[in-house]
Amino acid sequence: MRLRHADGSTVHLGYCTNVHPAEDLAGILAQLDRYAVPVRRALDADLLGLGLWLAAPVAAELAADPALRRRLRAELTVRGLEVVTLNGFPYASFQAPVVKGAVYHPDWTTGDRLAYTLHLARVLADLLPDDAARGSVSTLPLAWREPWDAGRAEAARRRLGELATGLAAVERETGRPIRVGFEPEPGCIVESTGQASAVLSAMDSDRLGICLDLAHLACAWEEPVEALGRLESAGLPVVKVQVSAAVEAADPAGSAGALRRWVEPRFLHQTRAAGCARAADPADAAYAADDLDAALDAKLPGPWRVHYHVPLHAPPEPPLTSTLPVLRAALAGLYAGPVAGCDHLDVETYTWGVLPAARRPRTDAELATGIAAELAFARDELVAVGLVAPAGTGVGR
Repeated sequence: MRLRHADGSTVHLGYCTNVHPAEDLAGILAQLDRYAVPVRRALDADLLGLGLWLAAPVAAELAADPALRRRLRAELTVRGLEVVTLNGFPYASFQAPVVKGAVYHPDWTTGDRLAYTLHLARVLADLLPDDAARGSVSTLPLAWREPWDAGRAEAARRRLGELATGLAAVERETGRPIRVGFEPEPGCIVESTGQASAVLSAMDSDRLGICLDLAHLACAWEEPVEALGRLESAGLPVVKVQVSAAVEAADPAGSAGALRRWVEPRFLHQTRAAGCARAADPADAAYAADDLDAALDAKLPGPWRVHYHVPLHAPPEPPLTSTLPVLRAALAGLYAGPVAGCDHLDVETYTWGVLPAARRPRTDAELATGIAAELAFARDELVAVGLVAPAGTGVGR
């Protein structure tokens, strides 16, 4: 979907396909018909944006074959779908039975991560709509925090320099600028915007910036307007926003039974108590745990925010809530002013398949209906902060 900011820029809104498990081209095309087209129809939209996830093997295959890239673009177009952004955080097997810490490998100390990201940039340059200003790729915030030392930090610094050089080459060859956004996440080398400002401010800001996941921002207990100001002061552009909400528990001890229903084996659900915002290290064990069950066992002080993406339109049942107030404050900070803070937004609820059983979609149709409801919710929130849906741009009506 496309919306318009008062400054005249187009703001692209879509949903991230890392919620689907397909990892080859045939499977990706099939999932467009199973999910994306029904989502577009449910929204009564002429055009639907996708934040496409391409696992490393299919990204390499597409990057090596212009004919395959042309085919993928044609398949998107005929279905009323467009792509301006790719999710390059998970390397592969993101919907495997157990993912947990594997999602952080390979990291930015490795050539594999660099090659994968440049493959994505090359593919995206050919998928971009002709009228799109640029493309974006989101990626992990360097690495998980352990192990880390000066040698690994230097290796990552070199990889980021090579990434900027590679992105410049893609632009020279295709005429399409592609930016990469590093996504602060709990437990990683870059968990907060403060750490991003300290660790990433020396990057090439013309091509590299931040992917701001609003659930992660909430879990770091950051104030959105302050966080955006911090990034601006550090010269770090927000190249992509993931519109997401996390689980919140005002009284974890009194909500322990409800929280136990959200423990599951596939993904990490890093948990942060409010005190982490004042700690020198946001992953300090006095305020932080690397998974929800560990937080419950440790009896961390409350309140908590849990890295568990919940459907935007369907927050958890009381006594739990979601971090929608953080999402709303961030969208206002990005779009209520005279200049749009970012032109690429993804709704990224990849956890539909692991929600508590009573909330989990049972059929493809139920999943498509839920994704459409989230997109409609996000669209309405953006309209509430001043974005508009001009006639004739294929925005859901």
